Amino acid sequence: MIVERRVELRFGQESREAETHTNLSAVRQDGRCLWVAGDETATIERLTAVTDDEGRVTGYGGQVTVALADLVPLPAGPDEEADIEGLARADGWLWAIGSHSLKRKKIKPGNGDAKARKRLAAVVREDNRYILARIPLVTGEDGLPRAVRDDGDRTAAVLGLDKDSIADLLADDPHLAPFLPIPSKDNGLDIEGVAVHGDRLYIGLRGPVLRGWAVLVEIRPAPHPRDPRRLRALPVCDDGQTYRTHFLDLGGLGVRDLCPHGDDLLVLTGPSMDLDGPVRLVRWPGAARADAGEIVTADELEVLGELPHGDGDDHAEGIAMLDEPGTRLLVVYDSPAPDRLTPGGGVLADVVHLG
Repeated sequence: MIVERRVELRFGQESREAETHTNLSAVRQDGRCLWVAGDETATIERLTAVTDDEGRVTGYGGQVTVALADLVPLPAGPDEEADIEGLARADGWLWAIGSHSLKRKKIKPGNGDAKARKRLAAVVREDNRYILARIPLVTGEDGLPRAVRDDGDRTAAVLGLDKDSIADLLADDPHLAPFLPIPSKDNGLDIEGVAVHGDRLYIGLRGPVLRGWAVLVEIRPAPHPRDPRRLRALPVCDDGQTYRTHFLDLGGLGVRDLCPHGDDLLVLTGPSMDLDGPVRLVRWPGAARADAGEIVTADELEVLGELPHGDGDDHAEGIAMLDEPGTRLLVVYDSPAPDRLTPGGGVLADVVHLG
């Protein structure tokens, strides 16, 4: 697995001022377009491919911003960030998921000892982080996908408005419940990837990592019978359980993103806490089959290779399959290194050839 080339993602002035281009956390291809999200806003961005004479993608531009609050109700209103960490697309729908994480305040330069200790003791919950949204996609007159509030009998809807978030589903889980009150950077709950296959969603956790084992949560979201703008979790098993957990031996790393590839899942892995470290791409064969394992050993996984990472920068956060000859994957980075920033205010993503 090698980085074959870099392509520029170009953003408008407003998004550059909001630093969306340096906080990319999720990406998914949709025909000629990319859906991308940063983790400091409550928006999703659509970029359109720029190609050379041979039809090969050289970059993405023409940004269109979609405000989540224009499509679905948000528990904390339109101005609070949603910390979108995963995007998925299938069957005419776009899915977006927040981190579902608490955050501990950072020590700021110049803080005295007392102020620093006080900040480290402060844990903040932001309710917009605790959402899963499903949004209808339609084809516009320009042939490009558009995210809309309604399309006939299809309605944008959200899970997480009334104490029914994914975190609430896990409130009594024997493995994950103890980590719900812990901030994400302390190995608490931290969702960082989502993939859809049929009526199932696979949700990857950056944390917690349990004695070296990473966690995926499987759910079946569907419209709420009493409110079309809300989702609910349907049973995934005969016992009526509304979720299923899978434990993957990723060598102590957590999940940074998920991407479907047929019945397989590609898993972007990295450190669970606020550290630089190895970033690997792993294939889980047959993940989307009904008999997918709930304990997945290293022997059942295929390590495809390692991706570059920096020292305090270049954190790979999102992966998406590209519709190009061969098997190529686009990788976007949070906190990009200076050499990824372009003079025009864009940022460079990597195209990886999987062979």
